[in-house]
Amino acid sequence: MLKLLGSLGRYCCSSAKSGFKIQPSCISRIWFGPMPKDSNWIKPGRLHFIENDVEKQVDIIKTIDGVVVILYNKSRQKLIFVRQFRGAVYQGIHSAGSSDMSKGEADLQKFPPELGVTLELCGGAVDKHKSIVEIAKEEVLEECGYEVPTESLQHVYDYRSGIGTSSSAMTLFYCEVCDAQKVSQGGGVESEEIQVLEMSLEETRKLVQTGAVTNGGPSCLLGLLWFFLHKAPKAST
Repeated sequence: MLKLLGSLGRYCCSSAKSGFKIQPSCISRIWFGPMPKDSNWIKPGRLHFIENDVEKQVDIIKTIDGVVVILYNKSRQKLIFVRQFRGAVYQGIHSAGSSDMSKGEADLQKFPPELGVTLELCGGAVDKHKSIVEIAKEEVLEECGYEVPTESLQHVYDYRSGIGTSSSAMTLFYCEVCDAQKVSQGGGVESEEIQVLEMSLEETRKLVQTGAVTNGGPSCLLGLLWFFLHKAPKAST
């Protein structure tokens, strides 16, 4: 499994255009520690309830809601993805087979940083006092470098992510762009290190074929399946 995921990371690197801000190899050290009580992103808790006269409980995590955008460049008939290192994914692979959280220093020879690099659709957290569509518009610009009007963002789905633990609300949009709307290289803001990747429809179909392996989340697979069901025939004509 580790070999397969590592190969996926190298495939994405070799398929990407030049000019990325970083490559995953720039991560020189990884270590694990306890979560601080003042985290702005995650709030753990325990919910108690009585069902059929039996008291039950479940451990939960409060996380920030998010937006995801299926971005399609109609000038080149390619879908646009982002790649970035996700610590949660890396930890999940690092601690696979154990019920405990990883601790201490990670062995980068045994667990190279590329294992935690994901392939995702453009998206971000709903952490501003703006409408969902305005936040989606900002994410398209910040991550992928396209300036788009809010009217071009088609609402697709509202759904929940991680319903066993966090259940954050997610909103999925679809947006078509052209080369003329490209105003920057993207790559994220502040400390973000995001790589932009374009893939042909033929390449992308392989991500949703039976037996495919990807480090991306379910939002990416959901968005791609919707695209191929509703948009790909029109987009490829």
